[in-house]
Amino acid sequence: MRSSVGLRGFAHKATPGSFNVTDRIEGLAQRARRRPRICLVPFGAVFILLLMLLHPARGWAAAYGSLNGVVRDDSDRPLPGAKVVLESETHATLEEQTDSTGRFNFPKVAIGHYLLTISRREFASVSEPVTVEAGYFPFANIVLMQPSKLSEVTVTASRLPPVGSMTPITIVSQEDIENTPGASNANSSAMITDYVPGAYQAHDMLHMRGGHQTNWLIDGVEIPNTNIAENLAPEIDPQDIQTLGAERGSYAADEGDRTYGIFNVIPKSGFSSINQADLDVTAGNFGQTDDYVSVASHTSDFAYYTSVEGNRSNLGLQTPQSQVIHDNTQGYGVFTNLQYKSSDQDAVTLIAQLRQDDYQIPDCTVPLADDPYCIGQFGDVQSEADNFALLSWAHTLSNDAVLTSSIFYHFERADYDGGAGDYPTITTYHHSSQYEGAEENLRMNFSRNHLDVGLFGFAQQDQADFNLAFTGNSSPTLNEMESPSGGLAVAWVQDTFEAAHWLNLSAGVRESYFKGSITESATDPRLGATVLVPRLDWVLSAFWGKYYQAPPLETLSGPLVAYATANDTAFLPLRGERDTERQFGVTIPLQGWSIEADYFVTQARNFFDHNPLGESDIFLPITDEAALIRGRELTVRSPAFWPFGQVHLAYSNQTADCSGSITGGLVVPGTACGNPPIALDHDQRNTLNLGYNANLPEEFFMGANLSVNSGLSNGFAPPSHLPSYAVLDLKAGRNFSRDLSVSITALNVTNRHLLTDNSLTFGGVHWNNPFQIYAEMHYKFHY
Repeated sequence: MRSSVGLRGFAHKATPGSFNVTDRIEGLAQRARRRPRICLVPFGAVFILLLMLLHPARGWAAAYGSLNGVVRDDSDRPLPGAKVVLESETHATLEEQTDSTGRFNFPKVAIGHYLLTISRREFASVSEPVTVEAGYFPFANIVLMQPSKLSEVTVTASRLPPVGSMTPITIVSQEDIENTPGASNANSSAMITDYVPGAYQAHDMLHMRGGHQTNWLIDGVEIPNTNIAENLAPEIDPQDIQTLGAERGSYAADEGDRTYGIFNVIPKSGFSSINQADLDVTAGNFGQTDDYVSVASHTSDFAYYTSVEGNRSNLGLQTPQSQVIHDNTQGYGVFTNLQYKSSDQDAVTLIAQLRQDDYQIPDCTVPLADDPYCIGQFGDVQSEADNFALLSWAHTLSNDAVLTSSIFYHFERADYDGGAGDYPTITTYHHSSQYEGAEENLRMNFSRNHLDVGLFGFAQQDQADFNLAFTGNSSPTLNEMESPSGGLAVAWVQDTFEAAHWLNLSAGVRESYFKGSITESATDPRLGATVLVPRLDWVLSAFWGKYYQAPPLETLSGPLVAYATANDTAFLPLRGERDTERQFGVTIPLQGWSIEADYFVTQARNFFDHNPLGESDIFLPITDEAALIRGRELTVRSPAFWPFGQVHLAYSNQTADCSGSITGGLVVPGTACGNPPIALDHDQRNTLNLGYNANLPEEFFMGANLSVNSGLSNGFAPPSHLPSYAVLDLKAGRNFSRDLSVSITALNVTNRHLLTDNSLTFGGVHWNNPFQIYAEMHYKFHY
């Protein structure tokens, strides 16, 4: 607005020694587990084609990876009949036996952290912590040894050489969410901002890598949303997430038109519970509470997980001054994940959500004329809904042949209602969008190629109701109702070629067709490579690619166009954003630690942003002629089972500039970027988060996160930036039993409360949230 990648290919040899590797790793694992936890003719044809393609083929959703390998003895002979168990952090297991050639294969594994255990009678078992991610195809070489030989020589710890993907990914587990201060709250984005470089809140909205638009994928399927920064809460309650894979740029052709970020969510499942209920209750200052209950269980072929959540607080949106006034928020949500395995080859999943959030818009205590940081809003509210349903079918033909097909529905609404005390206008803007679509993804392995062919599409219908009343009846009320429709169809092909054990080459192309008030198409090639440096085990990655983002459907006509014209304002048709990205990265393993660094450049045409319509508080999308975003990023993560706790660091040094005129949407005089380029209002040069979670003696635990921000662009005095500031969040508690834990969370413990953003969105400029403290009780019981 103006003013440690997927389970890496590795070799493990249980060499003889002075201590038992399996016992040691299992002991660390157990210690870690004790932590608290349009209808369009083109689209119609594509939709029919999607349904016709439901035939057997190898396929995975984007939130899934695979793991396969071979087990041998120390004489290099294959070991058939070895038991291979892959155990998740929630203790859910996948189990295989090696075939006559010693091979095993888990063709569809949800992204996340696991413990891989291989055992066979007369041999010492081997256990290794592993990470599985989408878009990579690891192969594990395992060597088992007889116990008699183990006593003859010294055991040496295994070395797992990493294999990086071209897409930088941060995996956040449910344990991370539970232990990070404030991250489990329904309206919190801390599970992203505390772990992902270049992710931060600006004017109550999540920004990432200098842009607004991000994609949410549930169980690997995109939940589409073409609107720009309307709904404030995250797509899904953090407490319903089992694993979050946050991807940032360098996407293969099967993923993503949202250049700036993709959030892959694996929701909680009943297959890891038996008649178990979780109750979480909080209470703190500002009258806040966030209460949650879930039930989960399974039989041999059916699992269910269902949760209900409710929250309220007197501190909702960021305030336009230090005093917190008229800032109540409340919301509730229902979520379910139903899974049915009719056979070993077939599984059906239904995931659905109903969610409602209501926000008061914070007041200013003085009139606009006396305080330029406030605008005349008194009694305004925003009401939001975000509902979706996703039905998926997975069919397994053999160990390396899986089909996944999905259909989905998404409805989201953001209604803004102005109060009677607003000046000079009282605004009502009710906007809703609904989407219906399907996705088909086929992946095939042959020779050293991993081929991915897919289709995705949706139809969209919007409803927008504008009402603009002038205080004191100084002018007639303006009303307008718009019902635009449109749709998007996408096809892609992607191939990853294993040229050598140290070199992967990736090439793909994504074809997009959009129809709304305008019709557009785009052909986006994407190229990438990863190189494993011998001996060092460093992984170098490189990527170049193009993206197309379909535009929102908003438009203006009739009386609002006349009003805009009278105020020297116009509304131009919106076109899609087209981006070119290049990125270079390196992954460095260091005694179990993972260090990842990257440099990226994004050049955007028709960059999506938003502008206010006069003093109306209606914020409509715009496209800037060009934007240039450059950044350097660093992430550091301690070993998965490090006995001293978990350390995570995310740092970004970034610039986000725009240039040229406004090419679409609401054209307001004086808001164009011009030349030379100027910083966008959400430009923040340096963002750092340092976190630490630890188990303490006597079953105590703690979590901490230090966030250091260099300050957003100073809209009143370009090209300067607002002052830097730091925020410290803490959490401490105790496990009184396996089922009961109590904790206290303090956010912004130093009460560093100051102006952090002076872009006029949702009631004026923004101060960061003041000191908050709340107590939490987490109780598990069986029914």
